[in-house]
Amino acid sequence: MSYGRMHRKEDARFIRGRGNYTDDVRLPGMLYGAILRSPHAHAAIVSIDTSAAEAHPKVKAVITGQTLEGLNLAWMPTLSQDTQAVLATDKVRFQGQEVAFVVAEDPYSARDALELIDVEYDPIDAVIDARRALDPDAPVIRDDLEGRTGNHIFDWEAGDKARTGTLFAQAEVTVAQDMLYPRVHPAPLETCGALADFDKVTGKLTIWCPTQAPHAHRTLYAMVAGLPEHKIRVISPDIGGGFGNKVGIYPGYVCAIVGSIVTGRPVKWMEDRSENLMSTSFARDYHMRGEVAATRDGKIQAIRVKVLADHGAFNGTAQPTKFPAGFFHVFSGSYDIEAAHCEVTGVYTNKAPGGVAYACSFRVTEAVYLVERMVDVLAAELGMDPAELRMRNLLRPEQFPYTSPTGWEYDSGDYPKALRLAMDMIGYDKLRAEQADKRSRGELMGIGVSFFTEAVGAGPRKHMDILGLGMADGAELRVHPTGKAVLRVSCQSQGQGHETTFAQIVGQELGISADDVEVVHGDTDQTPFGLGTYGSRSTPVSGAAAVIVARKVRDRAKIVAAAMLEASPDDLEWADGKWSVVGDPGTGKSLAEIALAAHSNLELPEGVEGHLDAVTVYNPPNLTYPFGAYICAVDVDAGTGQVKVRRFVAVDDCGVRINPMIVEGQIHGGLADGVGMALMQVMAFDEDGNHLGASFMDYLLPTSMECPSWELGETVTPSPTHPIGAKGVGESATVGSPAAVVNAVVDALAPYGVRHADMPLTPANVWRVIQGDPFRTDLAIP
Repeated sequence: MSYGRMHRKEDARFIRGRGNYTDDVRLPGMLYGAILRSPHAHAAIVSIDTSAAEAHPKVKAVITGQTLEGLNLAWMPTLSQDTQAVLATDKVRFQGQEVAFVVAEDPYSARDALELIDVEYDPIDAVIDARRALDPDAPVIRDDLEGRTGNHIFDWEAGDKARTGTLFAQAEVTVAQDMLYPRVHPAPLETCGALADFDKVTGKLTIWCPTQAPHAHRTLYAMVAGLPEHKIRVISPDIGGGFGNKVGIYPGYVCAIVGSIVTGRPVKWMEDRSENLMSTSFARDYHMRGEVAATRDGKIQAIRVKVLADHGAFNGTAQPTKFPAGFFHVFSGSYDIEAAHCEVTGVYTNKAPGGVAYACSFRVTEAVYLVERMVDVLAAELGMDPAELRMRNLLRPEQFPYTSPTGWEYDSGDYPKALRLAMDMIGYDKLRAEQADKRSRGELMGIGVSFFTEAVGAGPRKHMDILGLGMADGAELRVHPTGKAVLRVSCQSQGQGHETTFAQIVGQELGISADDVEVVHGDTDQTPFGLGTYGSRSTPVSGAAAVIVARKVRDRAKIVAAAMLEASPDDLEWADGKWSVVGDPGTGKSLAEIALAAHSNLELPEGVEGHLDAVTVYNPPNLTYPFGAYICAVDVDAGTGQVKVRRFVAVDDCGVRINPMIVEGQIHGGLADGVGMALMQVMAFDEDGNHLGASFMDYLLPTSMECPSWELGETVTPSPTHPIGAKGVGESATVGSPAAVVNAVVDALAPYGVRHADMPLTPANVWRVIQGDPFRTDLAIP
């Protein structure tokens, strides 16, 4: 059997420092690019003088927006059908926006030459607060768009507004809460970059870049540059983390391509950490108002939400076309609720564009955070234990398949079982007793409870696309004469262990060792088309494609085995990794034997081709819905406001775990993300739009010192519609942790009258609450 714990195949190179990243690629005659960025968040460009930089002896080209206008490349499409400036032409719209691109013989000269470019700016008032963006007198950020008179992007809603309103009018209890899920950054270990090589003789463009979606990039490059796709090759080598940050195309990628076209030589551009934090895609930044209607005994009847979504200076969010707010309308969560309704308004601000699925599917983390905070607010209003309130309202196994009030079709689940297991693991009753004892002595201890349902595995293609490209994934499998296999997939790993997991899938289906399966990904010339890895879709979609293509190969092997055994294919059965005559397992032929015979002079039935290979395109019939229950305990130092996460129990149900070790690693990463987002990670700006978190000295990430020793549990509820009987593997099981930590800290602050948190729970902010200062609603500066 190939499923089970297995050391990751890719780790052999990673732990020895033998990975091959974009910055490791060297080409003969390679030049280096650097980007001049705006110091202003909002300013008109009066003039740009590049003469001094062009005179630098090692500078080969200086490219500006005017240069790109002449090539019709000044603007590029975003993943949300907006346009984004490659290099600013009329004005800059966020601090760190790209203004000019220098190509030089070495990276140091390219950086030095940036200082020689003279740009005259005329500053304009910056719009940093998303609420201010809608004011009639707010400066218009996207005045490049014809007819634009304001900063409004879209209005979108889901659910039954009328029925929800009726239930609120009739409710015995209603509660409401304003909250912000602040802007955070995925902050991958490796920053973004690109190496472009345009061959003027063949007209072929080759691009190395750490992208999570190589084929989508190739299609977008073809749209921007006007080159046919078969003349473009995108190679995504090893990636040092993505977390959604490496889904979209950044201006630096296009600049590297133009640099190579202009100079006739390969051009590499790699950003530094400050550039990555200031200018690449963020996550979250949702201002939310939630309301819940319930009975006095704790039955939740309806929930409604209004959201103001900050999309930055260009609408570059990475999510399916039909869902401008991603999957946020899954916000009714894991509960049996009669009606729900949400309204989402998107606005432009003078911040970097983007919006990615960081440690979750599209906007599901924001949805989970909202509903879980609202359940706690209701519990406080009713004087009810938060775990008891959740247990009363969780969906029951007999209700599946379940259609949520906003149209989501949950496939399966035993939610109470997961919550009971989490409570048992942490010793919930004893923990509450410990909390009461500590509080009687004036100590601050909090207990946080969260439950989540994810929506992962985007497609299905009929519902989901990006820029018109359906979210189906391809897979190709070939078995060599010696029985060794090569699987080519369209998704792209950035640390999830695809080379191991997918090899295990094929090995399981074909009865061979996972060590005998090579997984190829990240090269558009070597892999089938697909939209890549993000939003927890790789194993539910590409993994399922691997199953289907392996079964196709196995069926072809059956025909060859029948010829070998001089039997009818109908008389064969697959067992123990062999095709055997029914009732006579001793006659069985292994895949290796069949593969060799398929390439021999064995006479096959007429019309049957030899060789063992197959291709498939998998279009999932539905998303999958992993779920989990998280409980944590925190202590708060009343003198400093320092929060210590003492215990954290996470029970996840993602169906069949192909490799439990990889699943656990993915959950560990998601939990650490959650602690960081709850307690320290926030992209902050001052009123002029200056970025206050452009280094890891200012934008803090959690370390092992801030994380407890995670306590993991699991339940297994296979999906009835999934080809491999699995909901996903681990990367989908990450969204409950921020809400659990926030709920725990707020619970610890309960003696101070705090029932909610609508600002980052940094030590300074927690200390202010202890000192009697209320939480603010203006969160431009933490």
